[in-house]
Amino acid sequence: MLRKRGQKGFTLIELLIVIAIIGILAAIAVPMYQAQTLKARLTEVTNAISNVSSGLTAFRNETGFWPATASSVSAINNTLGVGVSTAVASRVTDMTVNAVTGVITASGIKNVGSPVDGTTLTMTPTTDATTRGITWSWGGTCPTAYLPRR
Repeated sequence: MLRKRGQKGFTLIELLIVIAIIGILAAIAVPMYQAQTLKARLTEVTNAISNVSSGLTAFRNETGFWPATASSVSAINNTLGVGVSTAVASRVTDMTVNAVTGVITASGIKNVGSPVDGTTLTMTPTTDATTRGITWSWGGTCPTAYLPRR
């Protein structure tokens, strides 16, 4: 009786197929990872703007008008007492609140990533005339793929 020799190892074709599959998975995963990293960095800015919107809502409900604030994180903290982290200054050049419309603008976004750097992020209030409830919406020049959902 003849015995067949057992194969040991993989053939070149099998190895090439595995490498091709790994390459395809990497081509899909790396851009998704980069987009999620960008969103995570932008979260620092969106959280700061959300804190300011909470302070503005409370101020508007108590006084009936939007506060006149200076265009800096420390001035917004002093006026509204919202506790916006000064670390957000490493991500934005300027943050302002419009005293007439209540629009919060974070301009000159920096240290986030390629498509977002240099853009602005705004949060615009809409007041319901009957209930006096305030609804906030995101906007600005930031690409819509990176805007928070609300």
